[in-house]
Amino acid sequence: MRLVCLMSVVLLPTAAPMPAAESPQSTGWSHYGGDAGGAHYSSLKQIDRRSVSRLKLAWEYHSGDLAAGGRTVSKAAFETTPILVGTTLYFTTAHNKAVALDAATGKEKWTFDPALDRNKGYSEVTSRGVSYWKDPKGGGRLFYGTIDARLIALDAQTGKLCPDFGKGGIVDLGESIGGIKHPGDYQVTSPPAIVGDVLVVGSSIGDNGSAVMDRGTVRGFDVHSGRVLWSWDPIPALKDSGAANAWSVISADVERGLVFIPTGSASPDFFGGMRKGDDKWANSVVALKAKTGEFVWGYQVVRHDLWDYDVAAEPVLVTWKGKPAVAVTTKMGFVFVLDRLTGKPLLGVEERRVPTSTVPGEEASATQPIPLNEPLVPQSLKPEDAFGATPEIQKWCADKIRSLHWEGMYTPIALKPTLAVPGNAGGSAWGGPAYDPARGLLIANTNNVPFAIELIPRDDFAKRRLAGDNRLGGEFAPQRGTPYGMYRVPLRHPSGSLCGATPWGALAAVDIATGKKKWQVPLGTMIAGQMTGTPNMGGPIVTAGGLIFIGAAMDDKLRAFDVETGKELWHADLPAGGQATPMTFSVNGRQFVLIAAGGHGKLGTKQGDSVVAYALPE
Repeated sequence: MRLVCLMSVVLLPTAAPMPAAESPQSTGWSHYGGDAGGAHYSSLKQIDRRSVSRLKLAWEYHSGDLAAGGRTVSKAAFETTPILVGTTLYFTTAHNKAVALDAATGKEKWTFDPALDRNKGYSEVTSRGVSYWKDPKGGGRLFYGTIDARLIALDAQTGKLCPDFGKGGIVDLGESIGGIKHPGDYQVTSPPAIVGDVLVVGSSIGDNGSAVMDRGTVRGFDVHSGRVLWSWDPIPALKDSGAANAWSVISADVERGLVFIPTGSASPDFFGGMRKGDDKWANSVVALKAKTGEFVWGYQVVRHDLWDYDVAAEPVLVTWKGKPAVAVTTKMGFVFVLDRLTGKPLLGVEERRVPTSTVPGEEASATQPIPLNEPLVPQSLKPEDAFGATPEIQKWCADKIRSLHWEGMYTPIALKPTLAVPGNAGGSAWGGPAYDPARGLLIANTNNVPFAIELIPRDDFAKRRLAGDNRLGGEFAPQRGTPYGMYRVPLRHPSGSLCGATPWGALAAVDIATGKKKWQVPLGTMIAGQMTGTPNMGGPIVTAGGLIFIGAAMDDKLRAFDVETGKELWHADLPAGGQATPMTFSVNGRQFVLIAAGGHGKLGTKQGDSVVAYALPE
């Protein structure tokens, strides 16, 4: 998955003195998603709806991640969510530098730099964080993957490589899959899941370059040795295809020994003539036994994807009317609630006929699974819905919408500009939802940015690409091995104004039992005085204090909302874009709220290297 722009290994651990014994008086955030099930929930409530207005900056840390430069910087996205172990925060930067900080002060304890080649081309330049494994014999290990396809194990106390893991602390992720065909397009951008002594790792694959990409194999590794214990291929029947990779966050039911794998599209995204059929288990949530990799169940949310509708969000473990369940938010704006043990939908879903393809060689799926509950975002766009800051801009946008090919939801991309609504950035993106178990609410931020997409015959592609105008955030993709290249661009006026109906980004609360929205509010603004919402990347957290915290929007703010009403109660100006999911923790009785504020190169927000923490005055 690529986000379109909207606007000689040297190992370098720094000096790492042994830290003092850590205080047990902390309440933390032990996984990327708060817990192994991805709830993004905290039981802390020192900061609540009455006190949140008094939040002040407690400390700010600068990683220095962008200082080394290189061609990677323009793409760099600081998407990490730190985890807390004891009183130490651990996280990674966009360039895979691992950092340990004192949680109360932000003081650096150690760093480890895997020395990426910053002048190579990478599909993505980001890392969403690390995972921690507690050693029964004492201490623990940190694990994370890199954008140059390495799996790294560090001693959590010292930041040094674990010598008995892989080769000196590092596993080459290409070795057990016969090598990597497309270096730079095969990466790891999300933290692994850990169940017992098994480390479950997916991959991020730039899947628009070719019909035959690296395969999206998910693997289980031994946490002690780095040995591969099992492998699972989402699309074993498609031997001449690839991808369907699990690039987002894998969640786990540790008690039941299950991992829940979100998968993306088979390659390439927008033409499926070389991968006929449903492409199972691409675009799915799949439950595997963590110990063996054995398939338990799968649920495919899009059949034969032609729109880049990856399952981008971490599946979230919830309780539905007393039953263990998994909630899945999607780029289409649908919310699926599945039985955790069987994968059966718990909220109604029906199979509906969808438009057929007009492209020679394409065989679109005749039907798609459609949840009966209310979608999170609009799934159509009419000319009269067009936004425009002036009548002239609105007319231009309305005419543009009118000119696009569209026959309804799931219209296959054609050999002429085709409306894709929702666009490939969501609906719900990788930030995923938060779950308030006390209220039974799923809190999700969404994007509402339609795209114009077209397939270009191979003989015309090079000429079109050479003459292409990318000032509006357009992207050409070759889709080698197919008869067609591809061009996509967000629907926007030459002035830069988005054409779709507002809000362009929103935050909503959904009753998990019924699938109905309780409330929805715009998230951020792009025009002074108007609550337009903005395209956003990152996710929310929710606390027992009745608060939702979220950055994500393009206006560089961290906000707090009332979970009951959606009313904004507080915000702070961030030093750079907050395109990361925040977290919260308590040390010695003081609650902090923290977010990585380093911006997002592809989204076009202000870049930086800050981690900022807020707390009530002491």
